[in-house]
Amino acid sequence: MSSFLSRFPSLGRSAGASEAPAHPPAVADDNHSALGSGSAERAEAPATRSEPRRTALPRAEPPRDQLLKRLLAFADALAALTAVVALALVVRQPVALAFWASTSVPLWLVLAKLHGLYDRDERVLHHLTVDELPSIAAWAVTGTAGLAAVLTLSPAPTPGFPALVFATLVAAAASVMLRAGARALSRSTTLPEGALIVGSGALARATRRKTELFPDMHVQLVGTVEDASLERLRDDPDSVFSVSEPGRLPVERVILASERIDELLVAGLVAVCRRRDLKLSVVPPVRGMFGTAVRLSHVADLPVVEYNTWHVARSTLFLKRVLDLALGVPLSILALPVLAVIAVAIRLDSPGPSIFVQRRAGIGGSSFCMLKFRTMVFGAEQRIDEIGVDFETLSEEEARRARAGGLPPILKRPTDPRLTSLGKRLRRFSLDELPQLLNVLKGDMSLVGPRPEVVDAARLYGPEEQFRLSVKPGLTGPMQVYGRGDIHWDERLAVEREYVENLSLGRDLRIIAMTAAVVLRGRGAY
Repeated sequence: MSSFLSRFPSLGRSAGASEAPAHPPAVADDNHSALGSGSAERAEAPATRSEPRRTALPRAEPPRDQLLKRLLAFADALAALTAVVALALVVRQPVALAFWASTSVPLWLVLAKLHGLYDRDERVLHHLTVDELPSIAAWAVTGTAGLAAVLTLSPAPTPGFPALVFATLVAAAASVMLRAGARALSRSTTLPEGALIVGSGALARATRRKTELFPDMHVQLVGTVEDASLERLRDDPDSVFSVSEPGRLPVERVILASERIDELLVAGLVAVCRRRDLKLSVVPPVRGMFGTAVRLSHVADLPVVEYNTWHVARSTLFLKRVLDLALGVPLSILALPVLAVIAVAIRLDSPGPSIFVQRRAGIGGSSFCMLKFRTMVFGAEQRIDEIGVDFETLSEEEARRARAGGLPPILKRPTDPRLTSLGKRLRRFSLDELPQLLNVLKGDMSLVGPRPEVVDAARLYGPEEQFRLSVKPGLTGPMQVYGRGDIHWDERLAVEREYVENLSLGRDLRIIAMTAAVVLRGRGAY
């Protein structure tokens, strides 16, 4: 693999990087504006200008996106071969079947292309393997059907339906793991994508914040342009898109995050980005208009924004409960040895019981007894003043001011003096939450949902926070997979609102799949 990767020494170079800027770049870093020199440059420009003729340098090696596609194709080929081997192990004449079944691997790759499994990474700003789960499942089914067709036409024995189902499951599971590994390998061996933010204000700051919270985006901000007018794009695009400072990545993606966007500006950006082979992402300027509860559909060429203003279907809630039991029961059984070991370790580490019981707010604000392993010294609730929050004395207005200042009234703090040494390790990998599997089985909690809030804190909720109490709290949830303890209170509310307003079984499965990787990394857990 190292020899293969050595063939791509210049990964991360874009077509835009090969263009020589006609004027000194007016792109600023994250702390400075780039507008000061724009008018001066236009004043010095000749009266009649045309778009500079591009002189595309020949590329000796494929760019980053092509390497990722090849790694993904290699991963899919391995997944298909894994399914072939699994199928050969459960049938007669395994050698003959494995030989003929392996000839279907090119068909698997063609089907993966037809399912769009190689084209989304370069288009989407943040694309993960879990986003492809429905497509991977469909690919595994059609791939196994194609494999069965090949075996029917060959002299090898034709496997039965149970064996084909087994091969489908193996192909899907192997593809998920191998494709995730391919993306991780690509991120670790290539330079990040250079991104330029066009815009200013809260929207630009929020966009910059997301690039910090999600390193798997593999994006590095190389500059900010606070304003890019249509005239500037047409007359002097080099001043907007060129970054020539030594050591800086070239601009490969433009992110428009402006509070004011008009149709002509977007059309101009699309045209310029097409000419320069740059990717373009647009963050809608009005969150209330383009919020988390909307979907975009089309009637012919007319775009229509559809708002989700109805309650969650009872069938969805029923399936969600079925999922809680279908996964919660086996997980509880498998976790029993781990629960026993942790319980004994806590008793040996510090005086006090192993299990900590606390009243938390459930659906509708009703309280229930939440279980977790004790991670603090015994009697820590009586020492709450040591972390600077006293719920008995906080008024509603004081709580609002605390939340607005980025210090919400929650109990977890990165430097809580009440934490035990073992408790810090348990929290890092969320092992202290394992007893809540019993809460899930009982029905007080769900596997996925907003994290349960302390009852005293939930009583201080304002109208904009009450939505958290409209669904069951979860063992994991959007906060856990989108930053854990590193996200601010308003960011936590935003991702949890998006979850509640778009509740679905597929979304729960997606969050469950993302949780394992997040927990293993151990980032943001306090």
